[in-house]
Amino acid sequence: MGDPKFSRRSYETPKHPWEQARMDEERKLLLKYGLKNKRELWKAQSQLRDIRRQARLLQARVRAKLPQAEKEAALLLERLARQGLLNAPSPTLDDVLALTVPDLLSRRLQWVSYVKGLAGSVKQSRQLIVHGHVGFGDHRVTRPGYLVRRDEELRLGYHETSPLTDEAHTLRSALREKAQAAETAPPEIPAAPAPEGGA
Repeated sequence: MGDPKFSRRSYETPKHPWEQARMDEERKLLLKYGLKNKRELWKAQSQLRDIRRQARLLQARVRAKLPQAEKEAALLLERLARQGLLNAPSPTLDDVLALTVPDLLSRRLQWVSYVKGLAGSVKQSRQLIVHGHVGFGDHRVTRPGYLVRRDEELRLGYHETSPLTDEAHTLRSALREKAQAAETAPPEIPAAPAPEGGA
């Protein structure tokens, strides 16, 4: 049977637990991307940290003119472009080092399905995914943190067995009404700046 596998933590926690500026930034990301807890954010940060570490190592080896490093760098750039993290026509390792945590969070299935209009909010998008209503064709995905590849994004929609495939479903009707209201709403006029010096 073999030795049992001891699962290890797949993320790193902040070195200092109480930093007000970092906690405020984390709270904003949690609210914007509808994350369940900070653990999901820390996982994304650790994943990005690993990608950047690999890019820095390859950059040093490419400068040393190692042929294997150039092959590995090309494979890394191809993989990240396939995942939708690099949008430049000819990306470089500098583009990889410029990636941020929001770039990675915006490729999560929860966010992509919300942006595509499959749900009315980010939280509702998470609920639909966990309940098995979202997938790629006949392939159902129930993990909100799944990173959507660029080729999968075109096939993203409601799963074929979901009742949401019916156009007359109440949720679909509500989403259509919300989209029409957003289109017909008058543009917001920015407020006039306050006069200097006061009255």
